[in-house]
Amino acid sequence: MMKNHTADTMAGQRLMVGFDGTAFNADLKYLIENLKVGGLILFSRNLETPEAIAQLCRDCQAAAADHGLPPLLIGIDQEGGLVARLKAPFFTEFAGNPAMRTTADAVDFARVTAGELHAIGVNMDMAPVLDVAPQGIDSIMAERVFGSDPQWVASMGRTVIEQFQQRGIMAVGKHFPGIGRTVLDSHLALPDLDIDLQALTDFDLVPFRAAIAAGVAGMMLSHIRYTGVDPVWPASLSPAVTADLLRRQLGYQGVVMTDDLDMGAIKPAYDIATAIDQVLLADVDIALICHKGPDIQTACDRIRKRLTDDARLRTLGQRSLERILTLKRDYLDAA
Repeated sequence: MMKNHTADTMAGQRLMVGFDGTAFNADLKYLIENLKVGGLILFSRNLETPEAIAQLCRDCQAAAADHGLPPLLIGIDQEGGLVARLKAPFFTEFAGNPAMRTTADAVDFARVTAGELHAIGVNMDMAPVLDVAPQGIDSIMAERVFGSDPQWVASMGRTVIEQFQQRGIMAVGKHFPGIGRTVLDSHLALPDLDIDLQALTDFDLVPFRAAIAAGVAGMMLSHIRYTGVDPVWPASLSPAVTADLLRRQLGYQGVVMTDDLDMGAIKPAYDIATAIDQVLLADVDIALICHKGPDIQTACDRIRKRLTDDARLRTLGQRSLERILTLKRDYLDAA
């Protein structure tokens, strides 16, 4: 791993970003060479044939290597069912988490999906969904969760994590600390969930504890404001949620990332500079910005400035970089 981290590298490695196009282009060249981003996320707009996707990933990794950067995290949302970027006829389509009835179903999904991701150069899946949707409410997550029983969700989620990671695909559990109770779509607006920590602990956090025990590579934060935990900030920007609840109380020392900072729950309520300031204060490792635009540059500049000007944030930033590089070393043979 890199021993002498410049401020530019420390900033860039904290970003996982989206882009336009299906082949290596000037935008990707700038993101990797100039901003030194640590990760990319693929969407339908980036996907053609398996061969084309594999070439895109190879070209991006080559650009990082050519400039002395660690390998890129290359992620995708491939949950199966409602959220699956890779589709037939080139890829296997699954009915989704609600349709899984046995552990064998989870093993089959993870085994096949991991193999297909590995073949095209994708090394991280933004899955499994660890949210629990209680019975009797119109959960926004009803069509994406394993079910309404926290223990069942924990068991299925842990199976998927273990199967992915045994096959070299980093799993990312989401959406901490749980959005199964939510009825408002955070893609559109910021939901408030009036629930105390004890209720979260007894129900929503059960699958996340199992994921931590399974050594899940990453954890994605929700854009929900849990008023009983932090009445001010949504989970993705909250020190109370990440630094205290996830890291101190639950003991998770892996990589933590926001959900997409372009989502309606964050914009327009918080400008990108404010969001980044909170990401750094909250001990969140990676800011996810999924769409091309000036926010990526602004975020990178802001991280660099804050890490340069603030000694405490610089110390936290060094720890974040260590977590990111350790993950890359463990899965991507970063040297």
